[in-house]
Amino acid sequence: MKKKKEKKIYEKEQFLAILLVIAGIIIIFNQIQISAISSALNSNGGNIGTGSESPLKMSGGKMASLEGIDITSITSTPMAVATIFPELQNMKNQDEIMNFMIPTGTPEYSQKLGGISFDDPINSMTYLSKLFPSLLQDIKNSDPTTFQRYLSLAAKPRGVSCEYCCGLGATGASPDGQSMCGCQHNPALLGLTLGLMKNTDYSDAQVLREVMKWKTMFFPKNMVEVAMQVAGSDPSQLKDLPGMVGGC
Repeated sequence: MKKKKEKKIYEKEQFLAILLVIAGIIIIFNQIQISAISSALNSNGGNIGTGSESPLKMSGGKMASLEGIDITSITSTPMAVATIFPELQNMKNQDEIMNFMIPTGTPEYSQKLGGISFDDPINSMTYLSKLFPSLLQDIKNSDPTTFQRYLSLAAKPRGVSCEYCCGLGATGASPDGQSMCGCQHNPALLGLTLGLMKNTDYSDAQVLREVMKWKTMFFPKNMVEVAMQVAGSDPSQLKDLPGMVGGC
């Protein structure tokens, strides 16, 4: 009896040790992904910033006004990128497009959303994904106008989704606002959408633009490829970028 008990304890310790090793591997992998993005930016003249940024800025500087932009006609992520990033029409250079699309630094709404930062995408994603359920419930119950705004973005094919890791397509939320995927990327983008609608005076187009910035942080290679296609550049020549930051 004693030997059986000791054996069970030993097996349990072995199992815990294996879990710790797996967790360590995941952490290392995510750090490698982030380093790859930083290296790609630095090699192309980008700077990883730590100061505050305007909501109208990415790595490429001041962005175009989205006043009057109607997002209701958007039916895919490429269409969303083309609509909210009109600057791409004047870009053909791969490095310029990559530096423009991958944001750095801390957005002005950071403190209203738990201190999220483009320079720390994994912890930011974790925070936003955990924020999503309570924020959805709160807005659904107390603010029907904002809830309908949210559905017009997230429950329609505007690109507010984790389509590049889970094959979800361009729609990330169900008709009742729930996440259509259990990974962290999808609820993080949905939480961001709700958080911006609740805590800023951004228009729907501006909210969608911020979502696309974070989607680029989560899926650098796919989103830069989309931007290159929109700009009329050849995405097959794209330099190495991580396909995904963070795990599903």
